[in-house]
Amino acid sequence: MKTDIEIAESITPQNIREIAKKLSIAEEDLFCYGNYIAKVKPKNSAEKGKLVLVTAINPTPQGEGKTTVAIGLADGLSKIGVKTALALREPSLGPVFGVKGGAAGGGYSQVYPMAEINLHFTGDLHAITAANNLLAAMVDNHIFQGNVLGIDPNNIVFKRCLDVNDRVLRDTYIQSTPQQSHKADFVITAASEIMAIFCLARNTDDLISRLGNILVAYTFDGRPIYAKQLKAESAMAILLKDAFKPNLVQTLEGTPAFIHGGPFANVAHGCNSIQATYTAMSYADFTVTEAGFGADLGAEKFLDIKCREAGIAPNVVVLVASIRALKLNGGMEKEQLAEPGEEYLLKGCENLEGHIENLKKFGVPVIVALNRFGTDTTEEMLIVKQLCDALGVKFSVCDSFEKGGWGAAALAKEVKALAEENPEPKINYLYDLQDDFKDKITKIAVDYYGASKVEFSKQAIKRLKQVEKLIEGLPVCMAKTQYSFSDDPALLGRPTDFVFHISDIEYRAGAKFVVVISKSILLMFGLPKVPNACKMTIDSKGRIEGLY
Repeated sequence: MKTDIEIAESITPQNIREIAKKLSIAEEDLFCYGNYIAKVKPKNSAEKGKLVLVTAINPTPQGEGKTTVAIGLADGLSKIGVKTALALREPSLGPVFGVKGGAAGGGYSQVYPMAEINLHFTGDLHAITAANNLLAAMVDNHIFQGNVLGIDPNNIVFKRCLDVNDRVLRDTYIQSTPQQSHKADFVITAASEIMAIFCLARNTDDLISRLGNILVAYTFDGRPIYAKQLKAESAMAILLKDAFKPNLVQTLEGTPAFIHGGPFANVAHGCNSIQATYTAMSYADFTVTEAGFGADLGAEKFLDIKCREAGIAPNVVVLVASIRALKLNGGMEKEQLAEPGEEYLLKGCENLEGHIENLKKFGVPVIVALNRFGTDTTEEMLIVKQLCDALGVKFSVCDSFEKGGWGAAALAKEVKALAEENPEPKINYLYDLQDDFKDKITKIAVDYYGASKVEFSKQAIKRLKQVEKLIEGLPVCMAKTQYSFSDDPALLGRPTDFVFHISDIEYRAGAKFVVVISKSILLMFGLPKVPNACKMTIDSKGRIEGLY
């Protein structure tokens, strides 16, 4: 089979104006970045199309093709005559140059132009980084210029950010005055509060309000200081003015795709922007969106955080699984995943079963999409189907990687039928917003992840007490490993009787949620021994190899 780049170069893309016409987007609402990329004036119609959420089981380190399936499903819906749009996240440069490489689908199920999407795109992540670091600079400048607000330099909670993996920035110190140095840690841009605000703000007024409400520090006597007290919110909003418009591109088969915002699901809420989702649902009859990593992370946050904020609910949830990921969760060595191993597959199906049972708690229809790999056997696929039949959920094999939209047509028909059976979707949230924070955390860790109990560090207890004095009624955003239901990436499958450890808690007042950081999770990642960046080349004609 051709490589991803060879496949992408073999198609003739449509002009972005033609893609916009498929959704009846007016010319004056389109802001073109060349022939194949545009920004779109946001739209939020009272009448919206149906919404399909694509999520997954716990993945292998290489990912399990959730984005590939989401793109294939959108193309499949288009193939069967449904007016469809995608709503996906923007890739971060961290994974692109780190471990995974590009993140925009694969095979015949890609978005175009993949290189631009994976790199600078329309500059959204750079704008978010700049807005974030402007606020950080204004905090330190205020201290340098006399510190009228009485900010304690040792109690600044707002962090700088950068959209590349750079582990040395996790623990840094700066001088705010010639006599005073203090910690000034960095997070990756996808984990920043500005990214979360960018993706959760419903309109420009909401964006400005949220930016002003960012908690930046505490004073020497323990009073909170917010960005609006530094008069920083308007300047940040100005930097985000153009970035805040959703980006429009296309799949290889010409299905419109909105790609906007990129929070990670293991350290942030893992969903594309509300603006893009609103816009897609306002123009299309069906919108296919995704939430990052497994359903224990992205789907829970999509349903408990994003849907609450946006006032939306999915008509159907598609749970992506793969034979190789199930085998890995059953204890098979990752170097042997292409080999037969029925006993490992059966054991690994416990992970799939756990995700199905969890999603059912939200009261949404679920269908399992098996992302087919070339090494999968008929017998292996039958084992997964039989489990789904026993659990009372639909099952479909997705072959969009090799066959594009037609390879997902059967899945598309099943999804369309399920969505039409659920025209007015509702969500049974895991917790009530008025529950206290410890109860919310416990309900997720115990009832959803399967932990026996939750343990809080001294730092987490200290921060929780600070948060409880300031606010109540907010959702919680769990930061944990994507590889396990637990906080230990080595506990694969469906672990039980484990303790879930909370190391720290951060109040994201602008994002309007509380981040709960579990043991060993990092908000700034490092590069591997051989970064993906080392495998890339570019020739004199600008042709890139190794990006995907």
